[in-house]
Amino acid sequence: MDPPPEHRVARIGNTSDPGEPPTLPIDEVIKKLSNREDVYFQARMHYTYRKTIRIQELGPDGKPVGEYLMVTQPGRDEDGATFDKVVEHPKSTLQHMQLESEDFETLNRMPAFPLTTSQLSKYNLKYLGKDQLDEISCYIFEVKPKVAERKNAYFQGIVYIDDKYMEVVKTYGSWVNDLGEMKSSPQLPFTMFETYREFVDGKYWFPTYARSDETLHLKDGEIPVKMVIKWSDFKPLAANAPPPAPAPAATKPAAVPPPAASSAPATPVTPPK
Repeated sequence: MDPPPEHRVARIGNTSDPGEPPTLPIDEVIKKLSNREDVYFQARMHYTYRKTIRIQELGPDGKPVGEYLMVTQPGRDEDGATFDKVVEHPKSTLQHMQLESEDFETLNRMPAFPLTTSQLSKYNLKYLGKDQLDEISCYIFEVKPKVAERKNAYFQGIVYIDDKYMEVVKTYGSWVNDLGEMKSSPQLPFTMFETYREFVDGKYWFPTYARSDETLHLKDGEIPVKMVIKWSDFKPLAANAPPPAPAPAATKPAAVPPPAASSAPATPVTPPK
């Protein structure tokens, strides 16, 4: 996995003039969005995949001077609880951090689909305007939790929604509880994530790429660090295999039968390589 190139990240402020409103009423856009999220939330529980986490320490020239690499896939313990099963022994050449697979448990508390119908009432969504992601025209919404809780992680940031099919194609933001922004782990400074989705199996828009750039503050200086997460090799579970349970932070929504095929175009937003 080559380090991803620099790319544009749109920081959208609270503008008083969001421009032309959606052709549908805002409430209808949000309703359609949450219905699609229900479908994808349910569908991903019936897939296995590989999750690759790469963390890099960068030198003054911006090039990696050390990195940590771990590959996992969904697993289930004897009690039925889900966890990330390590399938490739972690490798590390980091110079300033000592990491273990347990340091990434906080990432599992961050729901992949935060705006399902069962969670929607916990958020305020504000329409901010439109933007273009590659060839996809998107509505942009600001998302904030109404009330932060200690035990659950809630998304706070910007959501890009395909203005034709009402599906999330990108998010940019952090996860918060009543103590503030949640770090990806106690050992790591990452809080803000830019996450892209891609069309999987000709049916579903799943998260496939996430990136975060931060600075590690040390006594003898500051070290730029970067995290890249990739989800790949999506494969349907065998018909008789039990699906993994949803992540602890996400309440299982009402069952929504997945469609035979999505009407969305098969050309996804292109994430950084």
